Parts: sequence; C-alpha cells; structure tokens
Amino acid sequence: MRIVSWNVNGIRAIIKKEFFESVNLLDPDILCIQEIKAQDSEVEKALLPLKDKQLYINSAEKKGYSGTAILSKSNPISIGYDMGISEHDAEGRVICAEYDNFYLINVYVPNSGQKLERLPYRSKWDADFLRFLKEKEKIKPLIVCGDFNVAHRAIDLKNDKSNYNKTAGYTQIEIDGMDNFINSGFVDSFRNLNLDEVAYTYWSYRFKARERNTGWRIDYFLTSKSLLPKIKSSQILPEFFGSDHCPILLEVDI
Repeated sequence: MRIVSWNVNGIRAIIKKEFFESVNLLDPDILCIQEIKAQDSEVEKALLPLKDKQLYINSAEKKGYSGTAILSKSNPISIGYDMGISEHDAEGRVICAEYDNFYLINVYVPNSGQKLERLPYRSKWDADFLRFLKEKEKIKPLIVCGDFNVAHRAIDLKNDKSNYNKTAGYTQIEIDGMDNFINSGFVDSFRNLNLDEVAYTYWSYRFKARERNTGWRIDYFLTSKSLLPKIKSSQILPEFFGSDHCPILLEVDI
C-alpha cells in the first residue's frame, strides 16, 4: 500500500500547478492532503478529475482556512472527523479513516503563529491529540500523517540555532510535544529508516528558500510500533512542486 501525505497550501491553487500529473505519478492508494483552504463543495469541484477515488473532506468553519481531505482507492470501513473536543473541532484538522488492519489519521496541527501567540493553545492541542490517538490505538494500530508544524531535532531544519525558541515550529514546547508522541510509542518512520539523512518537507516562499534548500522537516508519518515490520519505505519527495511543502510517501505491506 502506498500512502501519500501532502500539505497543498490551497487546493484551488495547487490544481493549477500540475497537481493531477503529480498524483498520477505518485499513484497513491490513499492520498491525505492538508491545508485545503476551501469548503466542501469547492474541494469536490477542484478534485473532480480524481473522481475514481473516494473523497472525504473536513473543511474549517472559517472560509479559506485550514482543512483536510482524504482520497482513497478503496472504501474505508468508517470515517470520523475531528477529536470530539469543541475548542479544537472548528478548523477541520483531523480525519480518521478505519481500514481492516489499521486506522489512518490525517492531521494538520495548528501553527503557533508568527509571534507565538497561539503557542499555549498549540501545547494543549498536542496533548489532546495524543490522548485521542492513544484511545484509537487501543482498537487498532495507527498510521498518523500530515503537517505537524514542528521540526523535531536540529537535523530537521537548516538554521536550528537562529530559530530555537524564537520561531513557530521550533520552540521547546513544540519539540516537547513531538517528544511526547515518540515517548508514548509512536515511531517517526522517516527518521527510523533514515537516521542521519538531511531532508526537508517545507520551504518558505521567501528568500529563494527552496532554491537554496533552506528548509524544515515538519511533515511526518508516525506509526504504531507494531506496524514497524510492515513498513517498506518512508520517503520525502522534493521533486514534486506546487506547494511550499513537498509530498511524503509511506509504503507499507498491510
């Protein structure tokens, strides 16, 4: 099974940038996208060329903001939206698809903001999301993918010292949040298979960041430990353009 995760930074924008050609080349069994920035009807219209896949959308209440979607070649057993916590459930950040042997959870974790004004909320969000995951994991193993909006270690961003505790995505509070996911038993599949590889999934549109490879690794596949023997590869695919993020791929025998 090929699972692709991609923060598209606006579904209506990326479909004008060879998105469908990219999806055809990637040929995912399941495609998880984040930051759709559109309402359900707008997403359905934008993705009409992919009508051979089952489409599930979780739009934010605020128009043009956040949101997630899953496209799947096969029908999931069930689909769930959000965490069931009212303060978190207006921004379309979580979709949970149940398959025979696992849950797939697509997530777009909140950004802490340019001035870190949302960092306290982000900290609570991480803790609540971890509890949500552990409850699901009692039933079936998990594959959790998406934009976690944090570079976990110094290797995961170009300029670690100048960003530490100053920039959203690399504060100690956010790092601690990712530590909590890992310490609770989830595995960062890319880092597990590529211990010392420097690779990024996000580059700012400013300062020619992608051209200079001044990037961050903030998109992840986290999996339950029980799935580790089934993982064949976990890849970052910077050769695909159209967003300020590139897609990531998990190949799993499940």
